[in-house]
Amino acid sequence: MTRLTIPGPGGYPIPCVHTIRGDERVVLIICHGFGSSKESPTAAMLSQALPALGVGTLAFDFPAHGDSPVDGDALTLENCVADLAAAEALALTLAPGCRPVYFGSSYGALVTLLYLSTCPHRGEAALLRSAAVEPVPLFVGSRTPEQQRQLDSQGFYQFDFHYPRPLKLTRPFFRQLEEYDPFRLWKPGCARLEMVHGDADVVAPLAAAELFAAHSGARLTVIPGGDHRLSIPGAPEKVLELTKALVLDEKIQTRAGSGTCR
Repeated sequence: MTRLTIPGPGGYPIPCVHTIRGDERVVLIICHGFGSSKESPTAAMLSQALPALGVGTLAFDFPAHGDSPVDGDALTLENCVADLAAAEALALTLAPGCRPVYFGSSYGALVTLLYLSTCPHRGEAALLRSAAVEPVPLFVGSRTPEQQRQLDSQGFYQFDFHYPRPLKLTRPFFRQLEEYDPFRLWKPGCARLEMVHGDADVVAPLAAAELFAAHSGARLTVIPGGDHRLSIPGAPEKVLELTKALVLDEKIQTRAGSGTCR
């Protein structure tokens, strides 16, 4: 594993970790979930397993997460999407000519969808794990009266849900959650989508994932009894199995091309 920091388009450094040698035909770009980091168990699992298949991996920290040096003032969907673009540019620099594939967990899946919907991109396939496709109910619906009071009076509140570091959530963060609706922004042909979701997910309910899968044409794999983290026995292995199938399928593709969404 190689660690490095790259300049971010938002004016702050982006901590990254990768397994890229330089000759890979496929590189998996990993977007972690809310409150997590590039060091998440899922990112570690993928980074350990895929290089043996000739597939590189690259994970990075969103603003205010992991080793990011900035706080929640920089945590917006626009910045996260821009950081994903920077991560893809890094992957293409480290492995020229590779085909990126995207992996997003929960909030990271939302960022991946918005990136594919609104930005030029080289990759043509993504796997979305426990995708938070309806973020407003998830973030706003769980807000306490005290958090609402703090948001009204000072423009932010600190959110600490057993995360490695508390998160400062601001008005711009919530405003963009309302503005950037993946159901509205998704365009056919942006990318091939695979989704995996647990039917016992109480954070990002399966019903929303089913609606988005029908809306986007994504293939949805449902894990019986699976929670939001897909941590039940056998679930991580299923996520790995689906990821391997996707990256190997992309690896054998010889058609050159890139996403055309703007």
